This record gives sequence, structure tokens and C-alpha cells, in this order.
Amino acid sequence: MRPQPAQARDEGSAVAEFAAVAGLLSLLFAAVVQLAVVQHVRATVADGAGEGARFGALRGNAPADGAQRTRDLLAASLSPRFARDVTARVVRVGTAPVVEVRVVAPLPVLGLLGPGGALTVHGHALVEAPAQGPAVGP
Repeated sequence: MRPQPAQARDEGSAVAEFAAVAGLLSLLFAAVVQLAVVQHVRATVADGAGEGARFGALRGNAPADGAQRTRDLLAASLSPRFARDVTARVVRVGTAPVVEVRVVAPLPVLGLLGPGGALTVHGHALVEAPAQGPAVGP
């Protein structure tokens, strides 16, 4: 038996190496994309909750108006299923009244689809005080 040249022994190994590396790179790419989707959903839900709290805290608006504003924003920017569990209430922080909007949204596992856990986000805004008349000095 004659030993085979080194080039003949390596034939076909590039294809196997490419298949192994391509599979791992594809998995890594999918994980990074999924992480980006989760972060996008989290940021969008947090922004919607904050905007809803600010809207509900405006003079002349009720906390329910802020909850509806949050539902509208989430339904328009993500999907109506992300706007199903939105509540708003007035809480006290020290002596100041604050509108709190709470959103419980699904945490996406496969893109924006699939089963997932729950993401709970709170938005807060100080209730706008009624306008005071001009100060009268002595």
C-alpha cells in the first residue's frame, strides 16, 4: 500500500466544514435577530405605556383615556394582541398623584409569533395640576 498524497486525503473536507460552519452561523444569526425583535417589542411597549400615562395625566383627561391611547398605539405599531391587557389608574407617589399605565404583553419567541412569556411594563406621569390664577401681591 502506497500512502496517498495529502491533497487526496483532504478532498471533500471543505464541503463538510462549510456545512458545519454555515449551520452554526445560521443559528447564531437567528438568535441575534430574535433578540432584536424582543428588544423592539419591549421598547415599543414601554414607549406606548409612557405615552398613554402622559396622555391620561393631561388636564381634562382621565386615566382610562391614557389606557385607550396606549391600546391604539400598540395596535398600530405592533399588533392588536399586544394591546389586550392595558390598565390605568391613579397612584400616589409621596403626595403627588401619578397616572400609572400597566401593559401585560406577550413576549415573542418566534418573530412576532409563537408562544411566549409575558412582558409587564409600567408607564408613569405626574397628573397635571389645574392652572392657578395670577399671584396677587401686596
